[in-house]
Amino acid sequence: MYRSSAVARCVRLVSKPQYTAVRWFANAGDKPFQPGGAPHPLFAKPHVPREQWDGCVIMPHQIYSKEELHQVTVTHEPPKDTMDQIAYACVKVLRWGFDTFSGYRFGKLNELKLLRRIIFLETVAGVPGMVAGSVRHLKSLRTMKRDRGWIHSLVEEAENERMHMLTFMYLAKPGVIFRNCVTIAQFLFWNTFFLAYLISPRFCHRFVGYLEEEAVRTYTHAIEAVETGELPLFTNIQPPEIAMAYWKLPPNATIRDLLLNVRADEAVHRDVNHTFSRIEPTDQNPFIVKEPSHKN
Repeated sequence: MYRSSAVARCVRLVSKPQYTAVRWFANAGDKPFQPGGAPHPLFAKPHVPREQWDGCVIMPHQIYSKEELHQVTVTHEPPKDTMDQIAYACVKVLRWGFDTFSGYRFGKLNELKLLRRIIFLETVAGVPGMVAGSVRHLKSLRTMKRDRGWIHSLVEEAENERMHMLTFMYLAKPGVIFRNCVTIAQFLFWNTFFLAYLISPRFCHRFVGYLEEEAVRTYTHAIEAVETGELPLFTNIQPPEIAMAYWKLPPNATIRDLLLNVRADEAVHRDVNHTFSRIEPTDQNPFIVKEPSHKN
């Protein structure tokens, strides 16, 4: 069993002969991808009001301090070999193509253009973690061996990206054409990434690392635009309730606070995937701490 190195306490929520649900409570400064405050999904009630949203968040995730939020910077991992160069080139080509055909690179930035970009990219960003996690999950079942902690990190990443999409969906409602484009992009990207991961997990994690570098760059640009008044509609509105509960935002939180938290998530994904590309697939996940054994 794995848990955070931070002090955590386990509280039994339900105890019946046929059911047992356990909830972990950990410090807010926990490392990423470690058990947090998610209840057992069988007993989670999907209500929208804020006081109920905690029960809907199944996967644990990191809650950031103000200092951590402002420590996030735009970074770049220099390509070290031909495979890294190909991965970096693929990301640059994809970004140029999307920025061009979506019109993001033309004209003045506005709220609708930013939201359209974010929602579309988050529907794509949620694919790699689920594909990689599924591949490793099936391999673990097939070989009857443990995964060494990778599956949890990968699936949590996919869930986190999906929560980003759901959050921004409350601020903009995509139309039929947009949704059809998402369906086509998902079909193409899922199958391509699946085949690529079977061939070279290292390449795929490097690719995702570079993709997340671009995400951090995009959210940094958005934060700067809010701070300079370039996006006036985002100045005084509060984040959706789902975001308030998911990131434990204060009652006076703004869209800027939301963007800071999402950017921090993307920075974590960036660093994790670059790390996964540097280690062997059979190595222990360095972001999971094994619980020490206790002697009676």
